[in-house]
Amino acid sequence: MPLSRFLFLFLMAWLPLLASAQRKPAPQPTPPKGQRIELLPGTERLVGGTFNGVEIRKLIGNVSFRQGTTLLYCDSAYQYTDKNALEAFSNVRIIQNDTITITGDRATYNGDTRKARMIGNVTMRDPRMTLTTSLLDYDLNSNLAYYSTGGHIVDPENTLDSQYGYYNTTTKIFSFKRDVKVLTKDNTIDTDTLQYNTISKVAYFFGPTRLTDRQNQTLYAENGVHNTITGVSVFQRNAKIETPNYLLTGDKLVYDQAKKYGVATGHVSMTSKKDNVVIRGDVGRYWRLLGKVKVYGAPVMRNISGKDTLYLAADTLISQEGRPPLNAAGVIYAFPRTKIFRTDLQGSCDSLTYNRQDSIIYLNKRPILWSNKNQLTSDSMEIRQRKGRVDQMRLYANAFIVGQDTLLNFNQVKGRRMIAYFQSNAIKKVDVLGNAESLYYALEGDTAVSGMNKALSATMVLRFAKSKLETISFITNPDASFIPPHELKPADEKLKDFAWRPTERPTRRQVLGRHFALPVKAKPKAKSKSTKSKAKPKVAPKTNTKPKATQVPKPPVTRVTPSPSGASGLPAKK
Repeated sequence: MPLSRFLFLFLMAWLPLLASAQRKPAPQPTPPKGQRIELLPGTERLVGGTFNGVEIRKLIGNVSFRQGTTLLYCDSAYQYTDKNALEAFSNVRIIQNDTITITGDRATYNGDTRKARMIGNVTMRDPRMTLTTSLLDYDLNSNLAYYSTGGHIVDPENTLDSQYGYYNTTTKIFSFKRDVKVLTKDNTIDTDTLQYNTISKVAYFFGPTRLTDRQNQTLYAENGVHNTITGVSVFQRNAKIETPNYLLTGDKLVYDQAKKYGVATGHVSMTSKKDNVVIRGDVGRYWRLLGKVKVYGAPVMRNISGKDTLYLAADTLISQEGRPPLNAAGVIYAFPRTKIFRTDLQGSCDSLTYNRQDSIIYLNKRPILWSNKNQLTSDSMEIRQRKGRVDQMRLYANAFIVGQDTLLNFNQVKGRRMIAYFQSNAIKKVDVLGNAESLYYALEGDTAVSGMNKALSATMVLRFAKSKLETISFITNPDASFIPPHELKPADEKLKDFAWRPTERPTRRQVLGRHFALPVKAKPKAKSKSTKSKAKPKVAPKTNTKPKATQVPKPPVTRVTPSPSGASGLPAKK
């Protein structure tokens, strides 16, 4: 056989064996042995021998060991000479570097790994805290102590309890897990995961956490920091401050317990539990002692009352907590550039005060309101509510009401001040008090103007039906006239200071902003196939059928009504 062929067959036969040899893991090095555990003099009795095949020394009375800077004391012990390990019994005490002391009923200690386990009535002390538990593992190399059977920690300021815990004796930081409770002089902290620095007295939490003070105020978050000395908390992720009356939330919350002052940022929401008031914005400031919350960053208030919802927007919103007995509900302040919206009422003004005790809304600095097709203006106003609905509007100084009829003519009433009465969210009556003037168009069949009623009086009373003018009564020195269409002049069509401002009327979207979503309209249910199959066939319309006329609302009635005290009514149209 040629030599080259022999070498080839030899390599092919040995190749699998070489490959398998390469796949075998390299032998692990034997862990280095630690310093030998030294038995110190003073032991009262020593018994050597072999027990259960293991060579040990049984030590009784005043037993003490040393390994480097670590000392161990006990009443009795088993020392495993070949393992560099021992078991200690009764009054066991481990001292490390003269700073850490661990005591218990029983202990095991491995001198090579430098790991100790203390069992039964365990107490661990250092200059900053005392830990008690039933079982403790302590790694002297990493300076890390661990318990899993529940532990109780006491330091000069606080006490801490948890099911699991780690303590780094170098950094002086505790890590707690499950059923964690911290008691400080001012608070109780309940959480699931917590780190606590025994030097700085700062607690770090990484799960759902509740911090409750002595006044029953609760701070909640799922991530944050609490300084148990200064009382300052920095909460993140679903952060909340809750009292019996209020709830303040935000993406981030900073609260100073000493000053009773907090700042919330990002998706801020303040809820008044008593009266269904919610304020949302970008930033919220909270003064506990003053009972005040200030929200800004395009803030919006929502107040739900029955089937009606009032929305209020401004640059800044302030909620002042009520102070019994004068005001148990509190007050809302809005300024500047204030807007309000509800389905039956919209408006704007510079500043607004909403007294939730008597449900009165005060609008300041030339407000303007719209109710259905009526525009109301004055120097200041009051909106009085009853059972969540508008009951009265009071217009003070330069009061002016403008409304459009079906032909888009402007009916107008003005006076020194007015009181508008509402029923079922519609104007029922208006009292014009002082320097009253009115201008109303008379229509024929909602299709043509038959003239204009114009009147002056010290006082007027306007009555409405279905939001349309029904009668006008004049009280004290009336002066009324009727102008036919062919005599109307442009100067006659407007009272002094007339201004029609429909572009300023706030929409729902403008007021709700980005903090409240628009109501979702319910989609109509699709008809089932079985219903469609049973439907009657459509009949084609007759060719001689005339199209129906467009329905137009009826014009305001201008009939004369006798007025009290000899006052005259509107003259009949010519």
